Amino acid sequence: MTEIELRAGRREWIGLAVLVLPSVLYAMDLTVLYLAVPSLTEDLKPSGSQLLWITDIYGFVTASLLIGMGTLGDRIGRRKLLLLGAAGFGLASLLSAFSTSAPMLIAARGLLGVSAATLAPSTLSLIRNMFEDEGQRKFAIGVWASSYSVGGLIAPLVGGLLLEYFWWGSVFLLAVPVMALLLVLGPLFLPEYRDPEPRPFDIPSAFLSLVSVLGLIYGIKQIAVAGSLDSQSIAAIVCGVSLGALFVRRQRRIDDPMVDLRLFRAPAFGVSLGATALALFLMLGMEFLLQQYLQLVLGLDPFEAGLWLLPPTAAFIVVAMLTPALERRVRSEILVAGGLVIAALGVGLLTLLGSGSGLALPVASWVVMAAATAPVITLSTDLVVGSAPPERAGMASGLSETCNELGAALGIAILGSIVNAVYRSQMNGAVPDRVPSNAASAAQDTLGGAQSVAGQLPDSVLQAASNAFSDGLRLAALTCAALALGMSVVAWLFLSRRRANGEEAEAGVQAPASAQLDHRSA
Repeated sequence: MTEIELRAGRREWIGLAVLVLPSVLYAMDLTVLYLAVPSLTEDLKPSGSQLLWITDIYGFVTASLLIGMGTLGDRIGRRKLLLLGAAGFGLASLLSAFSTSAPMLIAARGLLGVSAATLAPSTLSLIRNMFEDEGQRKFAIGVWASSYSVGGLIAPLVGGLLLEYFWWGSVFLLAVPVMALLLVLGPLFLPEYRDPEPRPFDIPSAFLSLVSVLGLIYGIKQIAVAGSLDSQSIAAIVCGVSLGALFVRRQRRIDDPMVDLRLFRAPAFGVSLGATALALFLMLGMEFLLQQYLQLVLGLDPFEAGLWLLPPTAAFIVVAMLTPALERRVRSEILVAGGLVIAALGVGLLTLLGSGSGLALPVASWVVMAAATAPVITLSTDLVVGSAPPERAGMASGLSETCNELGAALGIAILGSIVNAVYRSQMNGAVPDRVPSNAASAAQDTLGGAQSVAGQLPDSVLQAASNAFSDGLRLAALTCAALALGMSVVAWLFLSRRRANGEEAEAGVQAPASAQLDHRSA
C-alpha cells in the first residue's frame, strides 16, 4: 500500500477518542478506592485482611489476566472483547457501589479486575491495527499512554469531590455512564480485528500465566506492605517464578503458543519491554514516595498533594504528544537512551533534599522524570506492539501491559522497602524510654505511624522521623538513578544494533504481505 493509503482518517481518530474512555477509567479505578477507605470501613466494618483484599484484588486480578485476555482478543475479536469487558465493568461497578458487606465488595472488585483485564490489551491492539502509518501510530500510542496519566490525576480530584457530597459507593458510579457511552460509540467507530486463522486457546498456558503473574504480584505487594521479605512473600514469588518458567517451557514446545517467543530473538524487543517497565518502576515508585513526602514531611493535605500531580502530568502529556515529531529529527535510540539519562538526572535531584528544600525541588524532579520517561514509554511500547504480526497484536499488547504492571509493582515494593529499611534503622533507639511503648513502636515503624501519635512524641523525635524518611528517599532516588543509567546504556546498544542490522526481519514472525485480517467496520 502507498503511504497515503496507510494513513488513518477521521474515523480512526474518532475511534482513538473512544478508546481513551476505558483507559482513563482503568487508571482511575486503580487509585480512587483509597480515598473511600475511611467511609467504607465505617459502613462495612471489614477486618484488616478483608480491607487489604478490597484495595488490592482489582490490581491482582487485572495483572494476572492481561496476557490471556490479549490472546483471547486475537481469537474472538478485539472490539468484541473490549465491548464485553465494558459491559462487565459497568455491571461490576454497580455491584461495587451498592455492596452491603465486605465479602460482596471483594467479589465485585474481583469482577472489576476481570473486566479491566480486557480493556488495556484491547485498546492498545486496536490502535496497532487502526494506525498503520508508523508516525500516526506513535502519536496515537502517546495519546493512549497519556490517558492513563490523566486517569491517575483526576481520580483523587473527582473522587474527593464525590466523597464530600455522596456515600463511598459513588466513586464506582463514575464508570457506568462512561462504559455506556463506549458501548454506544464502539460499534460505530471501532472496526473489528481478529486473527483470520485463530489458534486454539491453550487453557493450560492461560492457567500458568495467570497463577505465575498473580504469585509475583502478590509477593511483591506483600514486600511493600511488610517493608521486608517474609516467608509469605518469598513463597509467593518462588511459586510465581517457578510457574512462569513452566509457562515459558510450554510455549517453546507447543505448536500454537499463547506467547510467540520468536519475538525475543530480536534483543530490542526484550529491551523495549524492560525500558518501559523501568520507566514505570521509576515513575510510580517515586510518585508513591513523593506523595508521602508532600503530606507527611511538608504537611500538605491529600487534595493539595494531589494538585501537585498536575505539573508532571502536563509534562508527560506534552512530551508524549511531541515524541513523533521529535523522532523525525532525532533517532529513536537516542530519544529512549537520552530519556533514561535525563530521568536519572531528574530523580537524582532528590538526593539534594534537605530540611529546608520545600516544594520546589521535589516538584521539579517530578516534572523532569515525567517529561523524560514520556518518549521512553511511547517509543518502546510502539516497538513492542509493532514487532508482532497484526493478527497477534493482542498477545503483544497483553505481554507489554503485564511487564508494565510488574514494573510498577516492583517500583512501589522495592523503593518503599528501601525507605522503610533506612527509616527503621535510623529510628531504632531514637525514641526516649519515657514515651509509651505503643507510641514508640508506631514511631519506629513508619513516618505515618509517628505522625499518628505525634501528641505523645517530643518534637525532636518527630524531626528525627522526618529526617529518616528523607534519608530513605534520597537512597531510593540514588537507586533509581543508577538503574536508569544502566538501562540507558543497554537501550542504546541494542536499539542502535536494531537499526543497523534490521532486527525486525530477524525476529521471523512478521505476517506475509498476503495475510488478511478480518477488518470490518461496523
